[in-house]
Order: sequence, then C-alpha cells, then structure tokens
Amino acid sequence: MFSKSYQLLPQKDATCPRTPGLFVDTNSFTQHGYNQGFSFDNVPKISENDFTDASQGWLSWICNLIVIFLVYIVTFITFPIAGWFVLKTVPNYQRLVVFRLGRVGPPKGPGIVLVLPLIDQWQRVDLRTRAFNIPPCQVITLDGGELLVGADIQFRIWNPVMSVLSVQDLNVSTRMTAQKALTFSLAKKTVREIQTQRVKLGEYLVMDINEMTRPWGLEVDRVELTLGSLLKAPGGGLAEPQIMPPSVPGLEGLTGSIQQLAMHFLGNSGISQPQKDDSITFTDELSSAPDEVVATPGSVEELLGRVQLVLSETLVSQVGASFQFNISSEDEQHHSYYVDLSQGRGAAGAGSLCREPDVTLCLSGSDLLAMFQGGLQPFAAYTSGRLKIQGDIKTAMKLEELIKLLKNRVGNLEELETVH
Repeated sequence: MFSKSYQLLPQKDATCPRTPGLFVDTNSFTQHGYNQGFSFDNVPKISENDFTDASQGWLSWICNLIVIFLVYIVTFITFPIAGWFVLKTVPNYQRLVVFRLGRVGPPKGPGIVLVLPLIDQWQRVDLRTRAFNIPPCQVITLDGGELLVGADIQFRIWNPVMSVLSVQDLNVSTRMTAQKALTFSLAKKTVREIQTQRVKLGEYLVMDINEMTRPWGLEVDRVELTLGSLLKAPGGGLAEPQIMPPSVPGLEGLTGSIQQLAMHFLGNSGISQPQKDDSITFTDELSSAPDEVVATPGSVEELLGRVQLVLSETLVSQVGASFQFNISSEDEQHHSYYVDLSQGRGAAGAGSLCREPDVTLCLSGSDLLAMFQGGLQPFAAYTSGRLKIQGDIKTAMKLEELIKLLKNRVGNLEELETVH
C-alpha cells in the first residue's frame, strides 16, 4: 500500500494549441529538453514521474537495502511503541515528500503514511490554492506614461516534489517572478491598452508566469490587475492624480467619462471623483510609515505597557485567542512576548505562555512596532513574507481589533491635549 505510484494532477488539455504570452519565446514551447539544467534532472526524472536513480552505484544500492531492511526489522519489533512515531496522517489536500537516506521518493498520501525513523526526512506540502498581492508599482509604458499597477495572483502546487527540490522559498520566489513579469510586460503596452485590456493582459501574464514557474512545480490560476493613479500622461505632460474606477463586467472597453456615465446608470453613482484642487498621494504600506505618529513607542516593552492599559473583558470576548510573538532584533538576538486575550481581562508581557498559544507570530521588532502603530497592515506583512504565522491565519488577523483599540486611545489622548 505504501509503494503505490503517485499520479500527477490533471493539467490543461495537451491537444489544444498553446499560445505564448507577451514576452515568452514561441520556440520555447517546442525546444527539446527545455527543463534541462536543474539540479534534480540528473538524479530522478521527476518531471516525467520517474523516480529511479540511475546514478546510484551497485555498492551504494546494496548498502541502502541493508540499512532499510534493518530499520524495518527494528520498527516491526517495537511496533506498538514505534507506531506513534512512524505513522503519519496526511489529509487529502496535502502530500508528504520523503527523503530516504538523502534520496527523494514519490510523494506519499493522503491517508496513513509510514515514515521510517532515523533514515527518513519528510516535509508536508499543501496543494490548496494560495493567493498574494503585488503592491502598486510604478510602470513606464510604451508611450512614455507612468502608471501605478498592482495585481492579485492565485496559484497552486501541482508537483510537490519539484516544489521542494527546485526552490528554497517558494512564496518569495513566486512573488518576485510575478512582479518582474508584470513590470516587463506592461512596459510594452500603452496607457490606454493597460486601462482597456486589463482582463486580456491578466490572461497573458498567467501564461508568462507559468512558463517561468513550471520547473518549480506550481501553476498560476489567475492574475487580476489593479490600476492605481496615472502619474504622468503619455507624451511627457504631467497628469493630475486620478483614481481608476473599478472594473465592471461588460464595461472593460470603456474608459474615462464614458465609463463613469455608464456606471452611473448601472447604479454605481456612489463613486466620487476627486476635484482638481485635491491632492491624492499613493503610498506603499509595506515600505513607508505615516508621516505623523503621536507618542510612538520606542521599544517592544513600551508597546506592551500600552497594550496592558487597553486590555478588557470586551476585547477578550471579541478576540478570544492567545498570541506568542517571537521577535528577532538587528543584533541577531531573539526575544519572546505574549498577548493572552482568551480569558479574564487578558494579559501581556515578556516571555512565553504557560500553555500552547493559539497563534505564533515571527517577525522583527521594527515590523511589530510598525504593525501596532498602523504603518504596516498584518495581512500585507504576511503576504510580503515579513510576518510568519504558525496557526490559523484568520485567528491571527484578529490582532487588528487590538490595533484599532490602541489607535482610538491615541486619538482620544490627542483630543484631550487639544482641549487643555
């Protein structure tokens, strides 16, 4: 039962002709050995679902069989006790990538999986669809205009072994690849084409990103462009800051006043347009903080002191979870702090909780201060890789209730100082 071959997830119809994207070479679809050159190509042929290791000598093969046979015997003899350590339960949306004596084998799961002690190293891989966003970045178009463009991207892993072997940090690599593909592709389009062909450009970007991430064992399912302000009009003239109206099904080909008028008759007249005297500034919430922050705490200890002042039974009833913060400082020292909002009036302080926390968050001290001051959103920090979460992400996002309460307290202090 444990030697059953692994079947790849169904891919796109191979009989349909493939169309290259914006900057992918047409010949790359037909080149022989396109995926050659990667470190895992010389051992098992993972891309062909062949895990036989032809590079292994007969002496190494015999030694491996002897060691594996001995470990099986020891596991069988001590099975009532060893069963708690060698049997792993894998859900239907995960696979187990196992390295036996340093060599990778076919993915295991779902169900009960046998992992041998001492000689097996394993890693769980989630096959569910994930999503991340690219913050609005400045793009210089073909006609000389400057436009802020971001994107929302959804992807999934279709080959768990390739995703483990080919790239060290899959999330960061995918984000960087998608951002480079976005800026490179849109630089070959005009401002009008970007504004009127968002859906079509998103489909092209799906093909472009997939062509680069295919050797990593992942596939991008959807790319949705989000347009920001027009910083510079085509032709060199300065453009007044604008807010692009949201996309409406059936109106993608209309822009400017025509689209606004159509949206008005469709019931979307609530979208306000900025006046000429208004000044709208678009900032990146990941790289910049608010210009004015009143009474900003200078350390994590001072921040926890302020958190203790706002703890209440009402906040505990809203959140109902405990959080452990593992903070890394610039001098490579690690500190632990906790915020317990699961019982009573809540508690906060340095050290570790006496019980298992609901969520563990790993980030730097400066990012923690920026997150509680409102300069860094928790979800944006998580999607950018600056915040690592162990536990339920939805529960971790409940920290925003505590952040809002701290901001309201600072606002009340400002009003009192103004009155006095």
